[in-house]
Amino acid sequence: MESINLMDVTEFHPKNPYAKPLHVDKNGRALLFALHPDQSIREHNAPSSPFYIVILKGRGVFTSEDGNGQTFGPGTLLIFGPGENHSIRALEELVFISILHGAPGA
Repeated sequence: MESINLMDVTEFHPKNPYAKPLHVDKNGRALLFALHPDQSIREHNAPSSPFYIVILKGRGVFTSEDGNGQTFGPGTLLIFGPGENHSIRALEELVFISILHGAPGA
């Protein structure tokens, strides 16, 4: 078993959101994201598998492909289907983990 204290390894970068790889192998990947207020991640998708986000700290607006943004905070699990477009904007310091099954090129 391996364990990682997520808040101890969180890194914020002043100009751009930061995604820290926590675990990557052929079966999937887990990334830890840290965004300052008003930082955003442009619209993108995970083309071949479901994509999960667990919010650890802060609040952000998560917009799905229908263009509707909703505000979510700590303790929330978001589930996006394969190929579902989404974008993210931090309202305050926002920390979340993303989990993706399968990691092409790992």
